[in-house]
Amino acid sequence: MKNIFRTLIAIILLISTINVTAQADTIAIKNDSLTSVNINQYKEKLVVLEQQRIADSIKKIGLQKQLESLQTTDNFKKEELQKQLSDLNNREAQRLAEKKAKINSLRATAKGYPVTGFFNDTLFTLYSKLGSFSAHDRAKAISERIHVLGENYSFIADSIKIVDAETTTDIIIGESIIMSVCENDAIWNNTSQHELAKSYSIIIGSAVVHYKDETSFITLAKEIGLAILVLLVLIVIIRYSGKLFKWTEQKVKEQEGKRIKGITIKNYNLFDAQRQIRILLMLNTLIKWLVILILIYIALPILFGIFPWTQHFAEALFSYILTPVKKIAFGFWSYLPNLITIIVIIFAFRYVLKFARFLKNEIEDGSLTLNGFYKDWANPTFQIIRVLIIAFMIVVIFPYLPGSDSQIFKGVSVFLGFLFTFGSMGSLSNVIAGLVLTYMRLFKINDRVKIGDVVGDVIEKSLLVTRIRTIKNEIISIPNSTVMSSHTINYSSDTVEKGLIMHTTVTLGYDVPWKKVHEALLTAANRTEMLLKEPTPFVLQTSLDDFYVSYQINAYTKEANKQASIYSKLHENIQDCCNEVGIEILSPHYRAARDGSMTTIPENYLDKDYKAPPFNININKQE
Repeated sequence: MKNIFRTLIAIILLISTINVTAQADTIAIKNDSLTSVNINQYKEKLVVLEQQRIADSIKKIGLQKQLESLQTTDNFKKEELQKQLSDLNNREAQRLAEKKAKINSLRATAKGYPVTGFFNDTLFTLYSKLGSFSAHDRAKAISERIHVLGENYSFIADSIKIVDAETTTDIIIGESIIMSVCENDAIWNNTSQHELAKSYSIIIGSAVVHYKDETSFITLAKEIGLAILVLLVLIVIIRYSGKLFKWTEQKVKEQEGKRIKGITIKNYNLFDAQRQIRILLMLNTLIKWLVILILIYIALPILFGIFPWTQHFAEALFSYILTPVKKIAFGFWSYLPNLITIIVIIFAFRYVLKFARFLKNEIEDGSLTLNGFYKDWANPTFQIIRVLIIAFMIVVIFPYLPGSDSQIFKGVSVFLGFLFTFGSMGSLSNVIAGLVLTYMRLFKINDRVKIGDVVGDVIEKSLLVTRIRTIKNEIISIPNSTVMSSHTINYSSDTVEKGLIMHTTVTLGYDVPWKKVHEALLTAANRTEMLLKEPTPFVLQTSLDDFYVSYQINAYTKEANKQASIYSKLHENIQDCCNEVGIEILSPHYRAARDGSMTTIPENYLDKDYKAPPFNININKQE
């Protein structure tokens, strides 16, 4: 059954995981598809706009030639050509505006390709194609050309020139073109074509000069020397850290039996001195290695940061710590309003619980009285209300918990609820029975009760079980569901007010006068300690059988928990009182023939001259 249950849980979790993963994959595919459609539409639109630009440029050149060839007196024709040129210029402005709008709509989704420098650093990013070259191909080709510049020992930053071509602005050095800046590049960077080319030329020149400075012999010598110095400092710090921890280890050992005497909680010795020393030494060693690892982790980024080729490793190592710290800090800052809300809710419910506890204490002390509500209901009612208030508080807080809207969080919550429901089915009936018993007021702590065949004093009432101590000092735990299904006798419930009637039965023959028996039994009851004189004891003749009469002595007591000792004393006194008045307590079928037989009354109750009666023989002579 357990294996089936575990398999079922595993299948449910697997299906939930598949559903969540499938949903995430579907969303990602939809987003990628949408981006691809937008980029394709953008490319198609650019092709149309480029064709329009080329056609307008050709037409514009033709109109300008016609204007130049016209005579100064041909004003009508000149105005017509100028109007056509104005229309072309307006169309050009409209085309640029439309292209800018289209590019602005793609800024968040379009992918850029970086032009990298000599140390894998990004100089700038390209987004648009040029001719038959895609943005990726352009970035790769420009990066290779920049790397070639780094091998030119005679490179000077001022040797980079900017030349305007027909449709592009070229960045050249000597006779070689480093890159061409087109209109689309300028729009992507929100600047003019010439200004962008000038900015790119400065970036490229600075990158080449920086590379040459970093790879010079003097710079490399300085960097190597600095790296050696960092290593020496690290070794010295680690060495003295080791000495420091050896000193602390020695100090800890010296304190054994002095300041370090072990840890004792009440009467339980949690740690003796030696064990505490071992734990402290282990913590000392753990801290030592932790400090060494931290020192090495700090030193590695410093070493990597010295050389330009490994600077990205330094950034990566620092990012391993800084990135999680930043995420935690920003996450905490963004979560702060929800945290404050949770704190306010907790404080509010805390005072609601305090008020409920105050009412409970007032009812238990008798300061507050509610009609039909008993004192012993106060604590269990408070516990029920407390659970309900806490459950309601959790429901209110739940939406403000981090990740409460995630599918995993919801799945875990459902799974825990599933486990709780099926795991508590066996105990649920006992819990409900415990609540019912509390409000039925069948018994309370220290009451003498009889549940089924078990007789004893109630020592514990919980939601699950009721524990009873028998007169033999045995502890018996009875599930509350069993208590509910059994009959319960409470000997103590009315003992204080009305008293408990204790009774026992004596059977005597018909030859003993009943008044004499009543007197003996009442005397025995009055002699018994813990039996009350008022109300007065009384005798009931409960049956007239074939050989005997059943006499039942009844007496009141306030000590319901001491029935065993009271009954024992009462039986002793009944024997003494019956013997004192000459009443024999015989077996019901015993024949009370005294011909030659001794009485059953003990000798100390008989007269000193008592003798067994002689045999009675009657002889009838027949004449």
